[in-house]
Amino acid sequence: MRWIASRFNAISHTDSGEVIIYNSYTGAVISVDEREKMEVLRVLRTGTDNEQSDVCQTLIQCGFLVPEQTDEKRRAQLLHASMHRTDVMHLIILPTEACNFRCTYCYQDFSRGQMKREIVEGLKRFLEQKMARLQHLTVSWFGGEPLLALSIIQEISEWIIALAERYGVTYEADISTNGYYLSKETLQQLLRYHVRRFMITIDGMKSVHDSRRFLANGQGTYDTIMQHLRDIRTLDESFDIYLRLNFDKTNIAHVPSFLTDLAHEFAGDARFQLFCRPVGKWGGTNDDHLPICDDRTAERKIWELTEQGVNQGLSMSKVIESMLMPGGAVCYAAKPHSLVIGTDGQLYKCTCFLNESYNHVGQLHEDGTIQIDYDRFALWVTSGEEQDEACQSCFFRPACQGNHCPQYRIRKGKRPCPYEKRKIKQVLQLIYRQEKEVIE
Repeated sequence: MRWIASRFNAISHTDSGEVIIYNSYTGAVISVDEREKMEVLRVLRTGTDNEQSDVCQTLIQCGFLVPEQTDEKRRAQLLHASMHRTDVMHLIILPTEACNFRCTYCYQDFSRGQMKREIVEGLKRFLEQKMARLQHLTVSWFGGEPLLALSIIQEISEWIIALAERYGVTYEADISTNGYYLSKETLQQLLRYHVRRFMITIDGMKSVHDSRRFLANGQGTYDTIMQHLRDIRTLDESFDIYLRLNFDKTNIAHVPSFLTDLAHEFAGDARFQLFCRPVGKWGGTNDDHLPICDDRTAERKIWELTEQGVNQGLSMSKVIESMLMPGGAVCYAAKPHSLVIGTDGQLYKCTCFLNESYNHVGQLHEDGTIQIDYDRFALWVTSGEEQDEACQSCFFRPACQGNHCPQYRIRKGKRPCPYEKRKIKQVLQLIYRQEKEVIE
């Protein structure tokens, strides 16, 4: 049998001469040292009939080499079909759409407050009807600021955990919070409700952060958030806190010095992980006035800033590595088993552009039934590799399947390539560097 390089490979090189190889169909990432580098590159370039060598065995096991007759496009189609599993479900629940912050780039209007009692009951009934047919359930708590409605999170979480135990369903949860109410005690309580991942945004040093992410009364928030994080750091429990840093033209020059401050606080604690992202126009009334970076600057700065953080001992967010896994870069909005549930029972596919009619895909009722507009629903889940021939031929196809951001494709009619794909060589180098530091 003849073996050839997979069409889904990507190759990068480290400053010290090693080769890093990635395959988006298997998610494998390996580094090759100087001793084996030339043989590996030769085999990937010319193919081989010798599958017995140690090098070839490794390349085959990781999916970097495939049989010459393999139809990898058909394999990718099969992988895409797996997105339509009915035994998994992801719910993004908004226990409240109110918020105590008034961030300068926020896209929400806070016109709806806490989740209505009939919707809480409807959600519980919906879950009871669904749970017996599931193997796995993921819940993402979102808002507004979800911790303003902690009692609802508690009530629904207890209901879910009881149902999951009854039916043998694995359950995990995460939360996006501004961090203002995330005290050490609250985090410990959330851990008991299976919440293990926390997305918290800090946009720079105190003066910068407080000019962008302030309370509704105008007061700053930096000191409170940072003190919570310092308190949380003293815990022994396992969790992941993604320290999200949103940047635009107004704060980008201050980020490098802030990363030094952040490293002083959290370097060496892998539970606290850096996640840099550009501010975007996400459907708010202030969109036209946001000082966002141009696309080229944004793409470059994501990885420059991440590298600066890693160089100072901060951990890179696990979100980045997860993006490289098969299906890992597919947006939740493109997945048939994922729904956003608003406080009034409105069902969405995306947490942005909540007032757009094409994002209103259904309604949850008090009796636990849901009504779906399947034409709008299909707009989100069939707009990727099914329609886009360039996506079908891309090395990153198994990871993002042409649907990294269906919202972007719907609004702009353009291909939504993820940042990780565009700068894959840099991303692989960062992963290599971080893994090497962990081993050392």
